[in-house]
Amino acid sequence: MNNFLKAAVLSIATAALVLPTFGVAQAGGHHDHDDAWAAGAVGLVTGALIGGAIASPPRYYSEPTYIDPEPEYYEPRPVYRARPVYRRVVVDSYDLEPWTPAWYRYCSQRYRSFDPDSGTFVGYDGLSHFCTAG
Repeated sequence: MNNFLKAAVLSIATAALVLPTFGVAQAGGHHDHDDAWAAGAVGLVTGALIGGAIASPPRYYSEPTYIDPEPEYYEPRPVYRARPVYRRVVVDSYDLEPWTPAWYRYCSQRYRSFDPDSGTFVGYDGLSHFCTAG
C-alpha cells in the first residue's frame, strides 16, 4: 500500500509538471526545442523515481515468524499420604507352640511374607525360614 501511495503522488506531480510545458511549447509556435528537452528531462527523472519506488522492496518488511509461547508450569499439588501404621506385636509368651492360633497370629503380624500353609516366611536373604517365636 505504501508503494502504491508513493506512485500515485509521484504520478500526479509528474502530470502537474509535464502538462503545462506541453501547452506552452505548442502555443509558442517557434522551433526552439528547449522546452521539449526540459519536459523530457522532467519526465525521465519522474519516471525513474516512480519506477524505483515501485520496484524497490519494502524497507521494514520481515517474514512473519511463529513464536511458541512459553509453557505454563504450575507448582504440583502436594501429595499427602497416610503415615504407615506400625502395630506392636504383643505376645504373652515367646514360647509359642507351632501351629497354634497364637503362633499363627504372631507370625502373620510379624512377617508380611508369612505363608500359613507352610509356616514359613521369606527372609531378606530370599530364602524361606520357618517362623519361630522367640
